Amino acid sequence: MGILNVTPDSFSDGGRYADRDAAVAHGIEMRADGAHLVDVGGESTRPGAARVDAAEESRRVLPVIRALSAAGVPVTIDTTRATVAADAIEAGAVAVNDVSGGLADSDMATVVAAAGVPWILMHWRGHSQRMQQLAVYHDVVAEVRAELSQRVDAALAAGVSADRIIIDPGLGFAKGAEHNWTLTRHLGDLLSLGFPLLFAASRKSYLGSLLAGPDGTPRPAGGQRDAATAATSVLAVAAGAWGVRVHQVRDTADALAVWSATGRPGLSR
Repeated sequence: MGILNVTPDSFSDGGRYADRDAAVAHGIEMRADGAHLVDVGGESTRPGAARVDAAEESRRVLPVIRALSAAGVPVTIDTTRATVAADAIEAGAVAVNDVSGGLADSDMATVVAAAGVPWILMHWRGHSQRMQQLAVYHDVVAEVRAELSQRVDAALAAGVSADRIIIDPGLGFAKGAEHNWTLTRHLGDLLSLGFPLLFAASRKSYLGSLLAGPDGTPRPAGGQRDAATAATSVLAVAAGAWGVRVHQVRDTADALAVWSATGRPGLSR
């Protein structure tokens, strides 16, 4: 899944694809580089990000979704708002990537169930401006698993088909670096819920901290964390992940091609 942020303030590439034509060209490029899906988002969810209203979010994403869909690029919509999701599906989006797991908008389940599209439910505890205050766990694997299970149950109760549900552990969302590493080591515990899993580590700050220079300065986002992103992607897929969400598609696609050519070592599912 290639990431296409049509925002001015995303942590890695904010503003680079805010222009419709630039966004569409990049989506087409990611598809050519090996993306099976292009995830279009119009609201930054980086830590501390301010919210935009639904009308602005729709203004940013809908022209891009229409153009990419017309060009034959399968598109998902990255949103927590039911109205934006509904409009995006009408514009051609084939799935909803909801970082709130349905918690931010109680109408999202109704929209997804009616449309019959896949729904990615991410583990989430609160909006960007306060989520890091909520990164408190006794057992992060057990608690994330339990909270994801609750979101799955709510989706099923709302009429969403079980075969339309995908889960995401939400790396970096109300989680510190050690939480992220622990979840990565224990993806099997989350996969035991019985649903496909999306892994989204791309260029996140914990990778920058891991790759810090001798003076302790974290490696910048931009494109300087892409090798580490590709490594996490291979590890996640080898552990059984359904998909990986990345900014730089080609490097991860190449790394996965090498892994596949060597017999898909480590695959546990």
